[in-house]
Amino acid sequence: MKTNLLSSYKSVYFLGIGGIGMSNLARYFNSQGLNVVGYDKTPSELTQKLEDEGCLVHYEDLGEELEDILSELENTLYIYTPAIPAKMEEFIYLKSKEVKLHKRSEILGMLTRTSKGLCVAGTHGKTTTSSLLAHILNHSTWKCNAFLGGIATNFNSNLVLDSESQWTVIEADEFDRSFLQLSPFASIITSADADHLDIYGNEDQFLEGFKQYAMKTDLNGVLVEREGLNLNTLSKKVTYALNSSTANYSMQNFVWENDFLYGDVRLGSSFWQKVKLGIPGLHNAENALGCIALLNELGMSESEIRAGLETFLGVKRRFEYHIRTQDLVYIDDYAHHPKEIKALVESIRMLYPNKKIIGIFQPHLFSRTRDFAEGFVEELDKLDELLLMPIYPAREEPIHGISSDWLLSKMTLKNKSLNTPSEVLQHFSNVKEGVVLTIGAGDIDRIVQPLKNFLLSNLAD
Repeated sequence: MKTNLLSSYKSVYFLGIGGIGMSNLARYFNSQGLNVVGYDKTPSELTQKLEDEGCLVHYEDLGEELEDILSELENTLYIYTPAIPAKMEEFIYLKSKEVKLHKRSEILGMLTRTSKGLCVAGTHGKTTTSSLLAHILNHSTWKCNAFLGGIATNFNSNLVLDSESQWTVIEADEFDRSFLQLSPFASIITSADADHLDIYGNEDQFLEGFKQYAMKTDLNGVLVEREGLNLNTLSKKVTYALNSSTANYSMQNFVWENDFLYGDVRLGSSFWQKVKLGIPGLHNAENALGCIALLNELGMSESEIRAGLETFLGVKRRFEYHIRTQDLVYIDDYAHHPKEIKALVESIRMLYPNKKIIGIFQPHLFSRTRDFAEGFVEELDKLDELLLMPIYPAREEPIHGISSDWLLSKMTLKNKSLNTPSEVLQHFSNVKEGVVLTIGAGDIDRIVQPLKNFLLSNLAD
């Protein structure tokens, strides 16, 4: 996919190059022959992949010494993520030089104006839905480009490129109102439950952001929204929901056979019988239904949609199985909002009704923990056992009185404890049965492989 974005630049510099969303842009520009350079706080699998592909990444905030690198770069495009702290020295230095700094969302917005953007927005489900949408398209004759917010297992990547396809799938992030930079030809909106109140201020302003986004849909495109959101648009709009008699698209009559979920899909007055889904969970069935609705509206055949749905393998850290035996199951999930935890635990109860569920949860952001404490308490209390880790601060400074201790004190669950990562691993030194969940959006992923090794060792004893 060549665009006029490339015509004026020879180099691209990224502040926060290792983020899941920033790294796919870096890989895109690198694939187009530009010189890609950037900073990130810590090395990771993503930054290693960037380096392996020829990008230059450094891990020290260079401040004014950044000039030594920039002096060697010609015609440079500067891109930053709003997740970097305002006091970052490189950020301050670049602003002092009055260079034009672009948010990642601005660049994605440009991409949606040079192709037909299929955007997926929503507080929950957008990464899985956009990855599934990209997989169905790529598995079909239509193909696509895609900039994803997770590592899709089928691609083992967060980036999909096809020079001939007119379609570009983009995850439309509501954080920092980034999705308002996009120009979607068509959209799926999965949910609009309040989040990021540190940015929006209150629930009404959060919903207003989604209302503004819905109005950006191209007049010749379509808005696909989960039933009940009631967002206005000047384009065609269709709704979807599970077990609904009033939505334009619905899925019902679910059965679980041989580790696969099946459901019947109603499209207006017609039916697709027993549609097979590649990943489990009713929340994922709803995500799949949104993709069915969008692609059916765009004219894709039933056979191509079905083929893509049943061969989708999921997204890293989204209901990702690491151990799946008769006695012991270990699943890692990115859930970091009460509604996401609710969907995760309900799906586990449906799949494993007789197993003990042990959850390891790392809250993400002091402000989110404060704003949704009651929701977290309600959903975490539904576990059989909880190991709570300290809050992951990300971009925030601590808020007085808000801590994991405070959250734990509000819970009624008897089998609960506060743990460091090393204490979590030690806790599982003899566990051989049940369902183990790691839950959260911070750096809890760093314990996934060590925990998996512990559990596999237990099973081998």
